[in-house]
Amino acid sequence: MKERLNQIILNALQKSNIDATDINIIIEKTKDKSHGDYASNIALQLTKVLKKQPQLIAQDIIDNITDDSIEKVEIAGPGFINFFMKKDYLFENINEVLKVKENYGRVNIGNNKKIIVEYVSANPTGFLHIGHARGAAYGDALSRIKSFAGYDVTREYYINDAGNQMYNLGVSINARYHELFNLPMSIPEDGYMGREIIDIALAIKEEYGDTKLEADNNFFKEYGLKKLLKKIELDLEKFNVTFDEWTSEQYLYDSGRVLDVLNKLKKTDETYEEDGALWLKTQDHGDEKNRVLIKKDGLYTYYLPDIAGHLYKIERGNEHLIDVFGADHHGYINRLKAALEIFGYDRNILDVKIGQMVRMVRGGQEVKMSKRTGNAYSLNDLVSEVGVDAARYFFAAKSLDTQMDFDLDLAVSKTNDNPVYYVQYAYARISSILKDYNKEVSIDKYHTITSDYAFDLLSKIYQFPEVVKNAALKEMPHIVANYVYELANVFHIYYAHERVLTDDEVYTQERINLIKATAQTIKNALTLIGVSAKEEM
Repeated sequence: MKERLNQIILNALQKSNIDATDINIIIEKTKDKSHGDYASNIALQLTKVLKKQPQLIAQDIIDNITDDSIEKVEIAGPGFINFFMKKDYLFENINEVLKVKENYGRVNIGNNKKIIVEYVSANPTGFLHIGHARGAAYGDALSRIKSFAGYDVTREYYINDAGNQMYNLGVSINARYHELFNLPMSIPEDGYMGREIIDIALAIKEEYGDTKLEADNNFFKEYGLKKLLKKIELDLEKFNVTFDEWTSEQYLYDSGRVLDVLNKLKKTDETYEEDGALWLKTQDHGDEKNRVLIKKDGLYTYYLPDIAGHLYKIERGNEHLIDVFGADHHGYINRLKAALEIFGYDRNILDVKIGQMVRMVRGGQEVKMSKRTGNAYSLNDLVSEVGVDAARYFFAAKSLDTQMDFDLDLAVSKTNDNPVYYVQYAYARISSILKDYNKEVSIDKYHTITSDYAFDLLSKIYQFPEVVKNAALKEMPHIVANYVYELANVFHIYYAHERVLTDDEVYTQERINLIKATAQTIKNALTLIGVSAKEEM
């Protein structure tokens, strides 16, 4: 409707011989119904250009508006134009929702532009923690929303399977394996001590007996990597998170991409040697300081394969790259953008999202350890305690760049204070009514829906495509999460004031379609943030 009003105003300006080429027409939904459905300050914007009072400009615009979707237009205050819309478009939208069903809200602002979203990318050396859970919920919801908005989205998990950490993983598993045969081995200081390392050693003993006591470190590393990656994949699938591509750091080395990047950089004047190390002049490209590519001991830094990995994303045809990193990765932003700029790309091709810290809270106290395992609180602990839906909704409802307290008590409560329960209960309530009615309904025109409660609900449903558009453009899934809560709230208010099932069949059928459209919109919105719509609660 905003787009339609925008065009209506442009047409009126043209008829009034007013040039608005450089004017951004702003149209807002009104908060006070007495001021109409939408308002624009276009007359105020044109005051300086036309050197005329805004009320007179507004009147010129109104005199040239002819559109059958508008009931009336008024001038308010210093020159605002208030639009009172006919309700036909809201009724037409009921049937549109019921026609397109799961596609309601889908928009095409992406024009199939190829983007790649990298998220989680946890080192395959242990379990997924709460920070990973928040990044997973955000990355997956963003990918769903972007796809729904017409982008060609690839979901990527970058596997850090090269370097010293993988060597230490192998050594740690080897040591635990030897301990099972009373042959103690020392674990390096920066080795891995988690329970999962012992479990992998036990799995090797069960599969191979003592035949791997003389095996080299590479066997234990590869065995552990495979097991841990599979565990990560399964834990994420349980969390409703999947990936299109699992890109290996080791592959970047084996395919020659890392060496190719290094050789290309050496041929430019962007590198220099100092203190026995090779540096890249990232400071000239907006970074806080220059970065080391090769340390004085001859080993590559993590920065070099990171550059190769991002160039590989572009090589695969992606036009926009989104990385979702943890709170400790803020320093990565400018160094990665600098590298892409050095290779001739617009630094804005890369967009880095930083997830802030999460505190798990129970009974008003911070929770750091799992009651079940005695270890640091993990994604699995969260899913076991509150379920996937509550976890996904709570993460989705907060902007990624803000710190958050995750209230475990609230997440499991079956009260209206729990937002995910409140939303799912709206859907379940509608499902129960539809089950009781259980008749086919076909309506072309709506005649009995007249209450403000119904129009509030219709208006909120109508907003959904615009919500999807805003969430996709701003890359903020919490816009969808907050919208679906508001939609559920408007439905609960409507239901408290107006009966659906009555002896009047026409009256009933019109409201059956209204609540069907409500349920479909709730379901579509929840799907975008990875939360299920439950028919029974």
